[in-house]
Amino acid sequence: MNFLMETLQVIVMSIYYNMEAVVRLFIPPKNKNVTGEIVLITGAGSGIGRLLAEKFAPLGVSLVLWDINQEGMEETSRLVQEKGATKVHYYLCDCSDKSEVYRVADKVKREVGDVSILINNAGIVTGRKFMDAPDSLIEKTFEVNTMAHFWTYKAFLPAMTANNHGHLVSIASSAGLIGVNGLADYCASKFAAIGFAESVALELLATGKDGVKTTIVCPFFINTGMFDGCNTKWPLLLPILDPDYVANKIIEAILTDQVYLLLPRTMYFIIGLKNIIPAKLGILLGMYLGAFNFMDAFKGRVKKVE
Repeated sequence: MNFLMETLQVIVMSIYYNMEAVVRLFIPPKNKNVTGEIVLITGAGSGIGRLLAEKFAPLGVSLVLWDINQEGMEETSRLVQEKGATKVHYYLCDCSDKSEVYRVADKVKREVGDVSILINNAGIVTGRKFMDAPDSLIEKTFEVNTMAHFWTYKAFLPAMTANNHGHLVSIASSAGLIGVNGLADYCASKFAAIGFAESVALELLATGKDGVKTTIVCPFFINTGMFDGCNTKWPLLLPILDPDYVANKIIEAILTDQVYLLLPRTMYFIIGLKNIIPAKLGILLGMYLGAFNFMDAFKGRVKKVE
């Protein structure tokens, strides 16, 4: 195909995809049926992980819960069964340990089956300035927030690609799209997680595995305790997010095969603006939005898997 034809094709498809996006603002896409799917959620013992498990409970899926907190998983298991889940399995797993991820993944495949919806939700935050953060905590941040995604993909993606069916969900952060003062290690780990998820998604498309979907979730601070003390200068523009609202939006994104979910919606505008304005103006707007002071009163849960 020559240059002229390819350019024309891109123009025509660009118009079509933009029109499609506008239509979806008024006519939401139909939810897919997940009955019978095996859903694995890391960090399911509390926070967003627990809420996602509760939201999936009445949808006819088999739930597989991973966490480092046995009591937390037991409580999540009890809650999801109260909400209608009939097939619930939970496993103690430290996602920062590659060998443990592989060992527990093999156990899941033997005892439950092939995971078809993988939700990488486990995450930690040190909440310290870069030079104040111990090397061990920086390494742990990357092991949980980034490298664990590599190992879970390695463990469960082969079955998805073999069937050309599945869904990979990365619970990242808006801090993976824009740097935040006082969150250098956390931001870097989330930037890496987003880049990894995007790249694997492109690999899947390039190899014709378009039945394996990807959803990348980038929320602002969520009121789960992980970021306790963090503040927002303009709550109407950048509110601290309600966990139940976030969980509902994530479920909605998964059921409609939405690729990117940014919360709140103002993040779409902020991230888009970041990429086109001069750097000095970006810093000025960051100061206006309070981005230099988000972490000033941080007292959240360090090394807590959410």
